[in-house]
Amino acid sequence: MHTRHSDTYQLGDRQVKRIGYGAMQLAGPGVFGPPKNIEAAHEVLREAIASGVNHIDTSDFYGPYVTNKIIREALAPYPDDLVIVSKIGARRDDKANWLPAFSAPELRQAVESNLTNLGIEQIEVINLRLMFGTHAPEEGSLEAPLSVLAELQQEGLIRHIGLSNVTMTQIEEAKKICNIVCVQNHYNLVHRHDDAMIDALAAEGIPYVPFFPLGGFTPIQSTRLNELAKQHQATPMQLALAFLLQRSENILLIPGTGSVAHLRENLAAAELTLPPELIDELNALA
Repeated sequence: MHTRHSDTYQLGDRQVKRIGYGAMQLAGPGVFGPPKNIEAAHEVLREAIASGVNHIDTSDFYGPYVTNKIIREALAPYPDDLVIVSKIGARRDDKANWLPAFSAPELRQAVESNLTNLGIEQIEVINLRLMFGTHAPEEGSLEAPLSVLAELQQEGLIRHIGLSNVTMTQIEEAKKICNIVCVQNHYNLVHRHDDAMIDALAAEGIPYVPFFPLGGFTPIQSTRLNELAKQHQATPMQLALAFLLQRSENILLIPGTGSVAHLRENLAAAELTLPPELIDELNALA
């Protein structure tokens, strides 16, 4: 008999549903420019809130400046229980490249621009997104940029601070500077480098938020996942999300989509309880 996983977890000082919503796909192709259909983007956000989602992950460098404005248009004034998390540490050039933006003026400007575009006076959580590597963390001190965020927190512009694209060493360094309420890294069924980190964070009650829940699969892995999904009357994405929910209680998910039908499919993953033999099959994919 396996126990059902809990469907909420603490993020900062708020309880959030473990499946949230990632806004990245609300921007145009390549996360650049506006979406083809702004109304459809509004509709997905409203459906997410109506379905009980109370954790939205966004950034002002999506677009840039696109997704936050869409969130504001669709949802403001915001529900009391909604936790909006944004990330800073990068900027876009006019060719859609992602560039590091770590100087004190850039970080302050990024926080202010998130507040303006979301139409709020304080953001619940800001993640410092390290850009030493692209999607793979690389060692390097985060003391300088994190100290800027700690100042902005003192000023009341940020309520809580999180980290993204980091190593365990960087998390330990960060905890000496300020309280860290979440970590957002690349992790999924086959990309399992952070297994030890997830367990260490769980022991401290710190949420771990995986990005790319379906990224980096080989054709063989995808084929097997499709077969397993078919056997269990689920979609591959639902299996991948349900696996993450069962992997550890401190995992919070932020799947993104521009479609209401997909959103409903993703949220339905919370209802799945995977039997131990299926978990073994999924673990074997890695």
